[in-house]
Amino acid sequence: EKCEVVDGQPTSIPETFSTCWAAGDPHYQTFDGKAFDFMGTCTYTLTKTCDPDPTLPVFSVEARNQRWGNLKASFIASVTVRAYDVTIAVDRSENGIVRVNNHRSRLPISLAQGQLHLQQKGKSVLIKTTFKLEVLYDWDDRVVIKLPGALSGKVCGMCGN
Repeated sequence: EKCEVVDGQPTSIPETFSTCWAAGDPHYQTFDGKAFDFMGTCTYTLTKTCDPDPTLPVFSVEARNQRWGNLKASFIASVTVRAYDVTIAVDRSENGIVRVNNHRSRLPISLAQGQLHLQQKGKSVLIKTTFKLEVLYDWDDRVVIKLPGALSGKVCGMCGN
């Protein structure tokens, strides 16, 4: 919940979130629930700030897809999150390790004066920001992105706008 002033009174309002995910070879589900498959083998923007409003946080989440053997399929080989002028790269081949501005690091980590937190959650890395972006990547083939409702319609990428 978040606190807002309504008719001059502080009021608790339920906060909404949207979720996008990519998994497998890769299957995607956008923030608005649309499903599609995409077998590209490049680096793709899953979501980023696209609204010109200067008060919005500047961030991006990218996934690098790689060919899956001889198949005409691909899988998520790495995820890169940029926020607060910090670049976090998580590569499938480096299970348990993250790269912060290209320096190998172990979890948990707090960055950007506590605005960015990385921690192990089960077999995944969870990247959280103070503006409530959450990115969960399992060092295998699944990434989940959660955004607060306040960013609805202000982002773009494969997860939708």
